[in-house]
Amino acid sequence: MEMGVVQRVREGFISGKTKPLAFRQRQLECLLKLVEENEDALSEVLHKDLHKSKFEALVTEVNIIRNETVYALHNLNDWMRSEYVKKEMLSKMDECFVQREAFGVVLIIGAWNYPLHVTLIPLVGAIAAGNCVVLKPSDLSTATSELVSTLIPQYLDQDCYGVVCGGAKETSELLKNNFDYIFYTGGSTVGKLVMQAAAEHLTPITLELGGKNPCFVDQNCDLYTAARRIAWGRFLNAGQTCIAPDFVLCTDTVCKELVKALQDAVRDFFGEDPQKSPDYGRIINECHFARLERLLSKGTVAVGGRCDAEDKYIAPTVLLAEEQDPAMQEEIFGPILPIITVPDLEYAVKYINRGQKPLALYAFTKDRQVMNTLLRETSSGTFCGNDCVMQTSLITLPFGGVGKSGMGTYHGRYSFETFSHKRACMVRSAGLDQVNIIRYPPYSQQKLDWVLWATRKKRYSNCTIQ
Repeated sequence: MEMGVVQRVREGFISGKTKPLAFRQRQLECLLKLVEENEDALSEVLHKDLHKSKFEALVTEVNIIRNETVYALHNLNDWMRSEYVKKEMLSKMDECFVQREAFGVVLIIGAWNYPLHVTLIPLVGAIAAGNCVVLKPSDLSTATSELVSTLIPQYLDQDCYGVVCGGAKETSELLKNNFDYIFYTGGSTVGKLVMQAAAEHLTPITLELGGKNPCFVDQNCDLYTAARRIAWGRFLNAGQTCIAPDFVLCTDTVCKELVKALQDAVRDFFGEDPQKSPDYGRIINECHFARLERLLSKGTVAVGGRCDAEDKYIAPTVLLAEEQDPAMQEEIFGPILPIITVPDLEYAVKYINRGQKPLALYAFTKDRQVMNTLLRETSSGTFCGNDCVMQTSLITLPFGGVGKSGMGTYHGRYSFETFSHKRACMVRSAGLDQVNIIRYPPYSQQKLDWVLWATRKKRYSNCTIQ
């Protein structure tokens, strides 16, 4: 089946039908129609897979996909225009520009935690850039994957866009194909396997991974507001969010007040018993539940901590932890928030830099110098000051990791750029060949002097090397 889908989509690309602006716009309109006409069905499958409330389903998935599609439709004509570049003396008479062209057949491998968001938003960029696409939704979010595989052929051109469902075996078989680009969202373990498979064909790749996202809480901040924003970011989708704050760094004094504020925030959000709240999610499956339960084996539970295996429920939990505890050894990807106490900002920066570069870094402070220190002395895929997760809501900002948290970016125009090859183009005059005599053999000192005079860059800086 996989070979059939890939071959069909490959033939669709070879036909050239995805190149015209009108075709791309028409397919984006169809994707927009898919989202708008199936809003309730999409919300229902997200609830079935992850117990997502309709609010979370629409705000964090469906509406974002809609907005990305509308944004692409509004801007695609401009994005597709050739970009003319600055010329030099020897190219003054030439036409010099960058042409953005489709890579070809793209494989998009989605994840289960936001199964619509991380599958269909890259699809928007791939369609806009003129690619044909094979979608591989996650097998863990079964209901959502089945609906996507049903809807895509109903709305999009079947010659150019296909869906392959299944688990690890099907993904492995799919990766044996020679794709022109691969876009993967998920964990680093599978990410390495995807990268190895891509290397076999020298296929360019984007990896959207994750990591342990630090959140520094300064003593000079509004702890009430900080706690509410941290609790929202951490416990959104039951903590199964790659850009959620993974742990908090703060001083011992701040910790005591922050724990109380977090406890109040959890109660305000989900009531006295979050398990009864219609707004609180569940863990995706038993395997992930067992992993998260093991992470609670060390540390002091300050808030929550209750687990119900039958319901795949883990309460919103705040854990007073040590650096060597299990919860600090891996990305948590669940509703557990460890707090590590540090003596000061300097130690916090050193702690952050000892770890792998995270997908996101958060800081809560009213002191701009503290904010600037974290921006200047750390590295992360994204950064947000005085809030969590919200940096991904702005369509004009790129989203992506750095180092072990991923490579490549998307959202808005960045999606279009990711799925486009930047082709360097120069169109020269067929005449005026007398001008080119100086570069033709036989060479002479005079020709060399002329070429160097015409091509050497002038230095405008007064800087000198000491």
